Amino acid sequence: MGPASASHPHLPATSWAVLGMLSFGEELTGNDLKKWADWSIGFFYWSPSVSQVYTELKRLEDRGLVTSRMVAGDGERGRRLYGITDAGVAALRSWSRDADVELPVLKHAVMLRLWMGHLQEPEQLKELVRAHIVNLTEQARRAGVHAEHSDDEPAWAFSQMSLRWSQRYFESEIRLARELLEDIDEAANRYRESAAHDDNGLPIPRDPGIWRSTVED
Repeated sequence: MGPASASHPHLPATSWAVLGMLSFGEELTGNDLKKWADWSIGFFYWSPSVSQVYTELKRLEDRGLVTSRMVAGDGERGRRLYGITDAGVAALRSWSRDADVELPVLKHAVMLRLWMGHLQEPEQLKELVRAHIVNLTEQARRAGVHAEHSDDEPAWAFSQMSLRWSQRYFESEIRLARELLEDIDEAANRYRESAAHDDNGLPIPRDPGIWRSTVED
């Protein structure tokens, strides 16, 4: 994110995510925000813990971007509701319009394990990919269901758009994963036929340290 400006303070993106969830016209508890994050932005950005949500709420309240109040019904335990302030709306509008466009940060645990595929047999790697496809299929299904459930709420039009995008993203990832099933065989053949390896099956580089000259391009 770019430097702080007079119109929006310097905050982590997770703070803006929480503030954004409060921009839909409802006062919400921390638990509400956690559940809604799992239901919506968790598909493409962040599935927080409850403690993370409350950490961000405190940060936002300290900045005057959020306000809170205690409410309790008959026989009910008190609940703290959080709502966005006018200053919060102005800051959020400014950040969503003016913040730098950043590249997504990809942390792909399955690909990390495939990257070190020389440690496993090809069929083991394929089983990993097949399990990944099962997980992706379920995520695509859930994102689609949640998008459908947004039909009756016009205020969620852009939320629904983001959920549809998430569904397409997971479907695209499924296609890429299926391609990996063939790629694994090609990589295994190349490694087996061309790479030298030691007694532990670890590769012996032809040109140690060659990566140092390639990472600077």
